[in-house]
Amino acid sequence: MLDVRRLQVLRAVVTSGTVTAAAAHLGYTPSAVSQQVAALEKQAGTALLERVGRGVRPTAAGLLLTEHAALIGSAVAQAETALADLRAGRTGRLAVRYFATAGSTLVAPALARLRAEHPGVRVDLQLTDPEDPFQEVAQGRADLAVVVQARDRAGDGFRLVHLLDDPYAAVLPLGHPLADEEIIDLSALSGEQWVGSEPPGPCLEPVIDSCAAAGFSPDFVIQSEDYATAQGFVAAGLGVGLMPRLGLRSRHPGVVVRPVRNPEPVRVISAAAREIAFEQPALRGLLDALRDAATTADPSDGPGSD
Repeated sequence: MLDVRRLQVLRAVVTSGTVTAAAAHLGYTPSAVSQQVAALEKQAGTALLERVGRGVRPTAAGLLLTEHAALIGSAVAQAETALADLRAGRTGRLAVRYFATAGSTLVAPALARLRAEHPGVRVDLQLTDPEDPFQEVAQGRADLAVVVQARDRAGDGFRLVHLLDDPYAAVLPLGHPLADEEIIDLSALSGEQWVGSEPPGPCLEPVIDSCAAAGFSPDFVIQSEDYATAQGFVAAGLGVGLMPRLGLRSRHPGVVVRPVRNPEPVRVISAAAREIAFEQPALRGLLDALRDAATTADPSDGPGSD
């Protein structure tokens, strides 16, 4: 393979017309320039320069390589400019994953701010795999994912950044005997039939663990993986449920929502970001925007008692 640096030396000699002038331009000695050209001729297998008086001129092969050296130099300059833009956050691409209830409250405002601050950055946005929301980040297919943090999940080449704690509340049908309570002990729901609103995974774990701490296992008679649908089942009197506050921002008119205690289930919402991606200003900007959106969307300011 032809040496790119030697091609640039040849180009300097041809454009300046003499080895001495090329050496002065490059900051080399004339002998060093001559050695570089000689080594390139050996690689090319043919003469590249011929003497004309006190100067030199390119052979056909020398002129050909000089033209290609100019193209290579231009390409390298463009690459350097593109790299500078990427490192400064002016361009680039971020692959972002999120789960449904974080979309409108966290991801949407954060991406709006990212677009304003880094308009040249393109975002590939998709819902996470509910069975393993960390998988695409861990395997390098996504730069950042907004996730519900599973127990003891960390490492695998990514960093977890806490965004907010999202407490669960009791969702009861209108007229339920506990609907008049300001706050409900979790154990008071032990004899109820339950409407499930979470698939197995990190969103269901706080519910199961908290019920176990309260001395019972919930009796799920209906399963729904959608909060709006689950509220509809509760409103119809088919059971009670525990749902996270972020999932209750759109309230069904046929339910009441009450905080619970002893204990209060809480899911931890975090951003999982690839360690190597922290070098990108756009990713750091997105994390800042997600933190600010999480502060605005603090579930403690969300729906309370009816």
